[in-house]
Amino acid sequence: MFTSVAGRSVVVTGGTKGIGKGIAAVFARAGARVLITGRGPEAPEKLPDGMSFAAGDVSSAADCERIAATAIERHGGIDVLCANAGIFPDRRLEEMTEADIDEVLGVNLKGTMLTVKACLPALAASGRGRVILTSSITGPMTGYPGWTHYGASKSGQLGFMRTAAMELAPKGITVNAVLPGNIATEGLADLGEEYLRGMEAAIPLRRLGTVDDIGYACLFLAGDEAAYITGHPLVVDGGQVLPESQDALGQM
Repeated sequence: MFTSVAGRSVVVTGGTKGIGKGIAAVFARAGARVLITGRGPEAPEKLPDGMSFAAGDVSSAADCERIAATAIERHGGIDVLCANAGIFPDRRLEEMTEADIDEVLGVNLKGTMLTVKACLPALAASGRGRVILTSSITGPMTGYPGWTHYGASKSGQLGFMRTAAMELAPKGITVNAVLPGNIATEGLADLGEEYLRGMEAAIPLRRLGTVDDIGYACLFLAGDEAAYITGHPLVVDGGQVLPESQDALGQM
């Protein structure tokens, strides 16, 4: 049986919706004390027991410091940081502005780095600190038109992860990443039924992932049983990146 994370202090950035909301819910059900963050000023309605909210923009160093301080004040420290906050606006390269690039890199990459930096003292004091980044298969493993800035930011997270894992190992902190494939979230639903059916057909398991699928991967990486894993990406995609061609799927 896996060691319980009950009572541990967990921060999930971007935890008000989508994958972040799912990650936070999995930890809360496991008995952790979870602080979720979002850029909106007001907390979501009806947060589950053991979960609280702090407003903050991860692209701001001051906000990241305040988020870390809030978790320490409410929970006495930080054991796990799920650096999940991310945005994925669609913009073709020829139409992309400098502001578009700055926004995506600011939240997805700079925000990851600032959040980890702000939480470092508490994670080191924990004695079992865990950092889990939400990257993506898009960028590190695949590409998708309209997401050059997004793909660059997600690849950048893995470059950060590998060196951060080395730097933080002497402090007893592990740094890993989950790479979701296509997950059923509010944002994905907005792309339409035809898109969703097409994506399901491209996945060997013939279904989109759930937010719980990502949450349980994070829960494993946060636990004592993953204490000797650091600097590694964990792909959670239903086998989406496996086929060498569409024809390969047709042979299943």
